[in-house]
Amino acid sequence: MAPLKVGDKLPDGTVKGLDMKDISIKELTSGKKVIIFGVPGAFTPVCSSQHLPGYIKKHDEIKSKGVDTIAILAPNDPFVMKAWAEQYPDSEGKILYLADGTMDYTKKLGFEVDLSGHGLGVRLRRFSLLAEDGVVKELNLEESGGLTTSGADEMCTMLPMAGQ
Repeated sequence: MAPLKVGDKLPDGTVKGLDMKDISIKELTSGKKVIIFGVPGAFTPVCSSQHLPGYIKKHDEIKSKGVDTIAILAPNDPFVMKAWAEQYPDSEGKILYLADGTMDYTKKLGFEVDLSGHGLGVRLRRFSLLAEDGVVKELNLEESGGLTTSGADEMCTMLPMAGQ
């Protein structure tokens, strides 16, 4: 499947919340401005030291620019995601954790990446996106394993321009 791009409607699908309940992406984004950022895995070094903490730190600034929800998507089960969320008590009420343990939604996005050469198997490619009413307005898809374009700082600079 071709990767999602700016102007596309987010594919419908469900992921799991920390409470094991299904979360519909369509319902999450319908009529709202939502940032979703994705990571290769919970507890991984860059995800834990930079990507997630950056969005926690920038939460108030992002929300002040009209964003309704900030969500993180990872190819882990809800139990792992809950344990990871517990490591960041300051994220409670700020970040919505979305578990895609089967990677079904990752595949719908077209964002899977094979990291078998690093012993990690197929994972979610690091990204961030801004969706307004389910339509992708901004998309930052990382080309490498690092964090260069999908962090909170980069998303904050794009927010004033989003939707124009």
